[in-house]
Amino acid sequence: MATLTRPSARTGPRPPARSRATSPALCHLGPNWYAAVMGTAIVANAGATLPLRSPGLRGAYVVVWALSGVLLTALLAARTVHWLRHADQARRHLLDPAVAPFYGCLAMALLAVGGGTLAVGPDVLGERAAVAADAVLWCAGTAVGLAAAAAVPYLMVARHRIEPGTASPVWILPLVAPMVSAALGPGLVPHLPAGQWQEAMLLACYAMFGMSLLATLLVLPLVLARLIHHGPLPLALSPTLFLVLGPLGQSTTAVNNLADAAPGAVGAGYARAMSGFALLYGVPVTGFALLWLALATALVVRAFRAGMTFSMTWWAFTFPVGTCVTGAAGLARHTGLAAFGWLAVGLFAVLVAAWLVAGTRTALGLARGRLLVPPPEKPATAPEMSPVPAPEAAPGTAPLSEPLPARP
Repeated sequence: MATLTRPSARTGPRPPARSRATSPALCHLGPNWYAAVMGTAIVANAGATLPLRSPGLRGAYVVVWALSGVLLTALLAARTVHWLRHADQARRHLLDPAVAPFYGCLAMALLAVGGGTLAVGPDVLGERAAVAADAVLWCAGTAVGLAAAAAVPYLMVARHRIEPGTASPVWILPLVAPMVSAALGPGLVPHLPAGQWQEAMLLACYAMFGMSLLATLLVLPLVLARLIHHGPLPLALSPTLFLVLGPLGQSTTAVNNLADAAPGAVGAGYARAMSGFALLYGVPVTGFALLWLALATALVVRAFRAGMTFSMTWWAFTFPVGTCVTGAAGLARHTGLAAFGWLAVGLFAVLVAAWLVAGTRTALGLARGRLLVPPPEKPATAPEMSPVPAPEAAPGTAPLSEPLPARP
């Protein structure tokens, strides 16, 4: 039987028993947990862009943003302990092609919380403190995102062992991080000194937009080819199909936000061109995003019917959909069409529902001790019965060693 075996470059011994005993839960805390921070922060960020205005909604966004900040602080502390006490396991994560791409989530978590600080944080912190906090988080997130966008593909080429037909939407994660910087950086442009500083910031965001877009365009055909030639993803990985919406919605958000920040930062002619580009790029890409949303939803419904259960991959239903909300809201601002506004509102309702489900299931999983348990030990098999060894499942991530589903 053909199997989709997750390649792995992990060759070192298992961590000693004493290391596991110090903090067994943290030993298996992977970088994928930052997706919960991203998925929470985007609820506040996306809500702040909607055409709906009321004090009650604004207050709710502030609460959600504050929650994302608390989650980010807790995870940064826990991951620091993880690196200090379980450095061997952390290195395994970097050398595991199923886990390493999730380092892009750290960058996007920093950026998303920073964006929320600028969008709704002034209600609590005041404008000056909110701008300062966002600047720190944007700089940190951008640095981590650029490093991940270069380092993870390098590891995939030089250190990981990637088998044919194993392309995954997870590969997009480190590549989309610079796009998040490009989408949120324009918010800081008005707070920079006029002239060279503002223009440099604007054009740097355009450079990151191009960097992320072109890299994503190289990976998306691999993901689609994998689906066409090998059939649907394993059940636990089906939610990751929604990750493709991330670069689509985030790039639409970026061009609209860059067009908003262009007047005064660049010449009037360039500002008009950027405004036109926001429309000419954003509308077609939004159309493709809706097409992919339909395809991904159909495949996820198929996975539900086949018995898909909760895993941390369910957070893929949140942040990517949120970027489509901000992208549609940006198009509504620039076109004045109510249709885009209602599209943003409808997608926001989906986002909130997905966030509530993922958040509730994650909290229950933590309370019951199911999400940070060590992966199951693989029984030894005779060499002739196992020509391709199946490695241990990555902590906190879905295993890629499930058999491919039969295709009719």
